[in-house]
Amino acid sequence: MLVLQVGVVVLLVLALLGVAAYDARRDARAEATERSLAVASAVADSPAVSEALSLTDPSTRLQPFAEQVRSDTEVDFITIMALDRTRYTHPDPANIGKRFIGDVGDAPAGGTFTQEYAGTLGPSMRAVVPVRDAGGDVVALVSVGITVSSIQDRLRDDVVSIGVASAPVLLVGLLGVWLLSRRLRRQTHGMGELEMTRMYEYYSAVLHAVREGLLLIDPQGKVQLVNDEARRLLDLPDDVVGRQVQDLGLAPGLVGAALSPQAESDDLYVAGDRMLVVSSAPARWDGRSVGAVVSLRDHTELQAVTGELAAVRGLTDALRAQNHEAANRLHTVVSLFEIGQPDTAIAFATEELEGAQQLTDLMVGAVGDPAVSALLVGKTAAARERGIELTVDGGLEADVPGRDLVTVVGNLVDNAFDALDGHTGPRRVRVVLGGPGDHPAVTVEDSGPGLSAEEAGHVLERGWSTKAEGRGVGLALVHQVARRHGGVVRIGRSDLGGASFTVELGPVVRA
Repeated sequence: MLVLQVGVVVLLVLALLGVAAYDARRDARAEATERSLAVASAVADSPAVSEALSLTDPSTRLQPFAEQVRSDTEVDFITIMALDRTRYTHPDPANIGKRFIGDVGDAPAGGTFTQEYAGTLGPSMRAVVPVRDAGGDVVALVSVGITVSSIQDRLRDDVVSIGVASAPVLLVGLLGVWLLSRRLRRQTHGMGELEMTRMYEYYSAVLHAVREGLLLIDPQGKVQLVNDEARRLLDLPDDVVGRQVQDLGLAPGLVGAALSPQAESDDLYVAGDRMLVVSSAPARWDGRSVGAVVSLRDHTELQAVTGELAAVRGLTDALRAQNHEAANRLHTVVSLFEIGQPDTAIAFATEELEGAQQLTDLMVGAVGDPAVSALLVGKTAAARERGIELTVDGGLEADVPGRDLVTVVGNLVDNAFDALDGHTGPRRVRVVLGGPGDHPAVTVEDSGPGLSAEEAGHVLERGWSTKAEGRGVGLALVHQVARRHGGVVRIGRSDLGGASFTVELGPVVRA
């Protein structure tokens, strides 16, 4: 690029120098013709010429006069001739008396004539004018010329002057090109055109090939680049480039992560019906900020499975607790037999079996889905272990997919249990199944501290949580299930004194 720019500047200066030289050559020839005509007219009008022409040998007077004038006016020749072109004067005295070589045009008739002609002194710019007597008749001719070689010598000096004047222009142009090239290299980080082309091709291919969404944001918070996956995950419009990230309708937490000066890694955010894992990092170059890079991964299905796994893990823990409790009761029955109290042992075992069967029958009757029934049985055992009174009221038809019900019930009950951790008052959780008309609903209430108005307004955002960092996925999953079924999540105050979460899953569609 530098060589190309230098070549352009040098070529431009040379072209201007050529035009100036051509113009100077044309002006020099025109000036030589005008000067020749002026000197010839002055000589023809001289009284000394008219007096000399009346002599028998005019050359004796005219030759010294012509040479003096030639020297003073710096022309190359002055030839005074008779009408028949016989020379009276010439720079070379040997040519006096010989015939004038060249055209005289209409000078013998009283006109003036100019031309470029090659005579005895070589090519010259010459002028021919008439000499008139007192009566106005033409009695002789005067030819004055300046040779082309003399003009070239003077032109060479002019071209040198033009070249000297052009040198600063060339230097300034080269300096400007160097400064421009230096700035260009600094802006492109020293990469040439081939490197930039290759980098752009690779960069474009990578952006469209990666399975992660990518957002590039400048220091002013404007989106400068977005790939196809990011458009899909965030439902971005086609004209997203150049817009402020705050104007894209994204969750406040996601916007905050994108604009944060601190790097964030693998944070969970809710965007529409998707659960996204977001990582962001400030982009810096040579110690200055050039914006931020945000990467997005779709973990919706993974988080749903994780929620189910957490529910199953909770069920497993509950079953393990029941196992320990059953073992204790079995030891009690065995010990009663050993001490000779078989009737008491039978009554104790029968009572426990009836209680467990009643609880199972209650849960199975309340919910037609066996997975949800098993979940509630396990949660009941877990509640006893944690010192919480869990009650289940109402019923729910099995028209809603059991997987979604497990997600909703399991996460809401776990959230209620967690709300009672460290609570010194009554520790009660109530699950109410059923809803108005054909709208299945699940309501979970607790007797904990509840939620403030501000917390209730943010509890469903980006997996927001009042618990430790890294929590808060459960309510986001519940919200996602509700939206998928065309329902809503309502948050309020329960009759038990704590928080109340009601999830309506939309109308049941029956065949």
